[in-house]
Amino acid sequence: MRIILATSNAGKLAEYERLLAGVPDVELESLESLAGLVHVVEDGDTFHANALKKARAVAAVTGVPSMADDSGLEVDALGGRPGVHSARYAGTDATAAQNNEKLLQELSGVRGDERTARFRCAIVLVDGKGRELLVAEGACEGRIAASPRGTHGFGYDPLFIAHGHQQTMAELLPEKKNQISHRAKAATKLVAGLRELQKP
Repeated sequence: MRIILATSNAGKLAEYERLLAGVPDVELESLESLAGLVHVVEDGDTFHANALKKARAVAAVTGVPSMADDSGLEVDALGGRPGVHSARYAGTDATAAQNNEKLLQELSGVRGDERTARFRCAIVLVDGKGRELLVAEGACEGRIAASPRGTHGFGYDPLFIAHGHQQTMAELLPEKKNQISHRAKAATKLVAGLRELQKP
């Protein structure tokens, strides 16, 4: 089964290739060869909606089964923000550091036990006509630290402490993070779904 992953990021492609290594006869490709042909405005109100929109946009151009994901951070004290706006929380071209800084500013005065949050991820697979085949979602519960810590990871990882841990996601080794992350949990469900699809 040939699947185009809605990303031009070689790192994300490699990550999904590892995650799907246990599924036979799946060949993943990135958008690298389609540069400039697919552009999606991620204006959905849920991670699932954004992932579906991206996957359908790729399928519309290629006619090939396509997969996309969308993820972000939900903070309870902020009513679920930044949510689907996680990547552009501090502005359209905001850096991760700027997003983290805005998050800490908005949480100033919020006590540690009230800084609960979660990372969410939604992965959607559509067929070559854009029909939804699989949806896999995962979440990682935790809390927001008082200041950034760690050099691994990306995005809000320096501020996020997963339940059962004292280190931020950016302080954990990548192997450990990939065992507990929202994307890993969603990918586990995706693998199970792909295996079901492959059954005769």
